[in-house]
Amino acid sequence: MSGPAAGRLVVCPTPIGNLEDITLRTLGALREADVVACEDTRRTRKLLDRYGVKATLVSYHEHNERKRAGELVDRMRRGDVVALVSDAGMPLVSDPGYVLVGRCVAAGLAVEVLPGPSAVLAALVASGLPADHWRFEGFLPRRRGDLIPLLTGPETLVAFESPRRVGATLAALAQIDPDRPAAVCRELTKLHEEVVRGPAHELAERYAGEPVKGEVVLVVGPAAPAAADRAGGADAVRRLVRAGAKPREAARVVAELTGDSANALYRAAVAQD
Repeated sequence: MSGPAAGRLVVCPTPIGNLEDITLRTLGALREADVVACEDTRRTRKLLDRYGVKATLVSYHEHNERKRAGELVDRMRRGDVVALVSDAGMPLVSDPGYVLVGRCVAAGLAVEVLPGPSAVLAALVASGLPADHWRFEGFLPRRRGDLIPLLTGPETLVAFESPRRVGATLAALAQIDPDRPAAVCRELTKLHEEVVRGPAHELAERYAGEPVKGEVVLVVGPAAPAAADRAGGADAVRRLVRAGAKPREAARVVAELTGDSANALYRAAVAQD
């Protein structure tokens, strides 16, 4: 189906904590939609009840999104308007929705994206760290070998982190660059919102030993050139070790080529394993 009678998808961001952060446009779109696709129907119903919005809800989450996306596209082809929400924030940003948007684009259906709450942007601004060049990495990887390269970039890093792993991630950052500025943004927009800023070594000490409570966004300032170069040198050391070299000898060889400290390269390489 095409033309004015065709349905469309409206992507609706929802509050990340405080329910008062919903926009008037989002409320209007939810009221007008023929169906609202949401991660958790119970959670979305609570939001809609707060504002007296009566809507038909269907579940759309990571376990059923491929099947449900086809059903929703069929409805839009018949002229329905589908509103897509996640449990919090902007759909698709570390949340379901990519499959549905892709199917709509492929089918030639209109996709309207409404602006609204975002934990990523809120944390970036609250951190006080440079916001001119930054990147978002979603949820950070668990393996140190995958994590360390992400922490040595030349731009500000914004990422979601499990409350149970905040201490370990900060400890890894402190091993690379103890003075790197960072911020732990917890429970943004909620009653117990907290933003703790400081150098990596201080934050690592503060959050060592026990998990953080609530949802966390971690913001890490840009790496100094020396720290970024050391990360590259440490990777070279690790590659030599995999090829059969002894760690200390590999660090010495790379140090001669880069001018960095052999001990620092050794510690950085070991930290990645």
